[in-house]
Amino acid sequence: MIGEPPGAYVGQDFSTRRLAHEAGVHRPLQAGICGTKVTGAESIVVSGGYKDDEDYGDVVVYTGHGGQDSSKNQVADQTLEDPGNAALVTSYLEGLLVRVLRGAHKGSKYAPKSGYRYDGLFRVTGYGSKLGIDGHLIWQFRMEAHEGTPIPAAVETADLHKADELPLEDDAEQPVTGSETPERVPTTVQRIVRSSAVKRQVKAWHDNQCQVCALRIEVPGGNYSEGAHIQALGSPHNGPDIAANVLCLCPNCHVMLDAGAIVLTDDLMVIKGGAEIGPLRTHPKHKIDLSCVRRHRERWRQ
Repeated sequence: MIGEPPGAYVGQDFSTRRLAHEAGVHRPLQAGICGTKVTGAESIVVSGGYKDDEDYGDVVVYTGHGGQDSSKNQVADQTLEDPGNAALVTSYLEGLLVRVLRGAHKGSKYAPKSGYRYDGLFRVTGYGSKLGIDGHLIWQFRMEAHEGTPIPAAVETADLHKADELPLEDDAEQPVTGSETPERVPTTVQRIVRSSAVKRQVKAWHDNQCQVCALRIEVPGGNYSEGAHIQALGSPHNGPDIAANVLCLCPNCHVMLDAGAIVLTDDLMVIKGGAEIGPLRTHPKHKIDLSCVRRHRERWRQ
């Protein structure tokens, strides 16, 4: 189950993993990651199980699973083939929310004093590999608190600094200079488009290959594409959230569709920049609603 568990609330305490399991917050009794590559990650436990973990309250740099011995020393490299790590990659690619359960440990000033605490929904906003403290390759996932998720009060006992970037590699041999007082300007960044079940179905039909340009973006652990509504949702467009109104596109073609630089004809020919470039890639199970195509085209008067 992705998202909020029914009956549980943010800040709820559990004295044992068993109670967190029974509440539906984190189902495994031992594993720190719940989920699969197909479904994405349901939940994780942040309890100091890996030396390289970092906890900044609204940001958690979470070390993936695998390669540890019984003393929690990293004795082998981690891989993205591990089901838990693969689940977190899917959560990143699909923009899925992940439940975070914090456990008591001395490495974080945001951890509970004892037992476990459900701390709400986080989003995977980046991931990468590096050599860990024990000298083996690890995969780390940057988790950021979802909008509206309260941050627990800090216990001022740990000397932690602000996390600005997920460390992806050792930059010791590549010093860079920058501004000590960088200018702050408001920006909007859209990197991962959150996927509904409808969008995920369309993307699965097309195996993440863009229906316009045929690009499939390959990243470590998977492929990335975006589900794009032909007729936009919400007022004043009021398009339906159905598979027949969704295309599987690369980010570039998605932006062009939304901005009217790409439109479709009634026979599903692609018009890009006013010129016909060829037919839309289709799939037998994916039927396109021509009324949505017409409303999108009329919106841009083409």
